[in-house]
Amino acid sequence: MDWPTTIATTVAALLTLAVFSFLYKDNPFYKFAEHLMVGVSAGYWVVLLAYTVVLPKIITPLKAGKWYYIIPTILGILMWARLTRKWSWISRYPLAFYIGVSTGVAIPLEMKAKIIEQLNGSVDLVTAMYSAQAGGMTIVNNILILVGIIAGLIYFFFSKAHTGATGGIAKFGIGVLMIGFGASFGFTVMARVSLLIERLQFLLFDWLRWY
Repeated sequence: MDWPTTIATTVAALLTLAVFSFLYKDNPFYKFAEHLMVGVSAGYWVVLLAYTVVLPKIITPLKAGKWYYIIPTILGILMWARLTRKWSWISRYPLAFYIGVSTGVAIPLEMKAKIIEQLNGSVDLVTAMYSAQAGGMTIVNNILILVGIIAGLIYFFFSKAHTGATGGIAKFGIGVLMIGFGASFGFTVMARVSLLIERLQFLLFDWLRWY
């Protein structure tokens, strides 16, 4: 390993250990690594936005004679007025425009992704059970998914008291929701454990050369 690589690996390893030191208690080494991470990330995003937003979407169009691009540019500049107490009220106008446009774009996308596509997927579960290639396990699996979906939806149906059969189905829906939340939490924990394993492998194999 050459010296530049060795130095870079050592710095990365020391910063990793500085972050891990928080497992003992809050200390100056952890604070230094935390502030360094925030500073480097901020600098990286500033440069990235300059080359992916400012240059291609402001400078280049204006140079090409597309002067109407000056309108979003001015709106973006007005947002910086929020940093001053005297002129902070000016930032409300571009912010309101941005929220209005974003809402108009986001609502149809959210409806399609989280409602329409989910309904299509549920209908596909039913049609798949009637296909010639559907096996016994496929049918059972699809029935369980459909029952779980219906039970979960009934739990959120508050127009009728959750008593009798409705209450029993709602309780089953709670169980289905808890399984879903538990699976999501387990996936999150495993992702964090994978990051920990990757860092330990880096310290042992890349830095200490322990084979």
